[in-house]
Amino acid sequence: MTSLIPILLLAIGFVALILGANWLVNGATSVGVRAKLSPLIIGLTIVAFGTSLPEMVVNIFSCAKGSPGLAIGNIIGSNTMNILLILGVSSLIWPIDVSRISIRRDIPVGFLATLAITLMANDFFMSRDATVDVNWIEGIILLLMGFGYFLLTFRSKGEANIDDETQTPMPWGKTILELVVGVVGLYAGGELVSNNAQILARNWGMSESTIGLTVVATATSLPELITSIVAALKKNSGIAIGNVLGSNIMNIFMVLGVSALITPLPFEAMMNQQLIILFAANCLMLLFVFTGKGRMISRWEGAFLTLGYVGFMWFSLAMH
Repeated sequence: MTSLIPILLLAIGFVALILGANWLVNGATSVGVRAKLSPLIIGLTIVAFGTSLPEMVVNIFSCAKGSPGLAIGNIIGSNTMNILLILGVSSLIWPIDVSRISIRRDIPVGFLATLAITLMANDFFMSRDATVDVNWIEGIILLLMGFGYFLLTFRSKGEANIDDETQTPMPWGKTILELVVGVVGLYAGGELVSNNAQILARNWGMSESTIGLTVVATATSLPELITSIVAALKKNSGIAIGNVLGSNIMNIFMVLGVSALITPLPFEAMMNQQLIILFAANCLMLLFVFTGKGRMISRWEGAFLTLGYVGFMWFSLAMH
């Protein structure tokens, strides 16, 4: 009973985060159209960053409030959910056709991002204590790698399948309203999620990293899940893998990079088990892309990925 109110407030916080991110992206997109930015640039910057806003806000608030253990757990859990559950469910609805640009650029960069955070979190596999930190220097390195990925994305923009139709901006009044309400929603949601996640961790006797890995990560990945399911229902599930890979790369390079600048991020040695699962998920995705008929993730492969996420959640909760 003591956990009921924090759970309710946590749920309200997640709703505020998701709606706030959506409103802020709508308002920022409208400003971008008025500034005569191309749909390509808007898609690769404003919209791409918008999918990682919930993770970014939760991590910033958690780090600022002295709960940095939530940060790495949130990102590892979100990225694992993106590959296993979101790709799994999307391909169950409609098989995913993987684009050439995703194979050549996004999948290798996704592996590089996962490898980078593994090396940093383990002090290059030579940890001296039970816990080690991802520090501000490593945060800067992650951010520089993120900017490098943006440059690579812009260089290969000719190969990207991004809608180039003319967009119409919203009226100024509505644009400003969505920007303001979006910022307020993100702020309120960040406060509610960070505060109540800490309360639940204490009430349930779980570490902050475990709460981040399971409860918080699942909720902050809801925008990607909803986007991918809608695309799959429209038989356009190829959007799902671009959405997932882009979000995973942003989460590690940009979200963790900014988080590490605020405060060192403690990493528990036992979290290496979850990092191994994340690596295995990346390898499984790559295997499915290159086996079978064409460059596709089939329905049975999607079922396997989905079951893998159930196993990941069971393992994460059972080990803590």
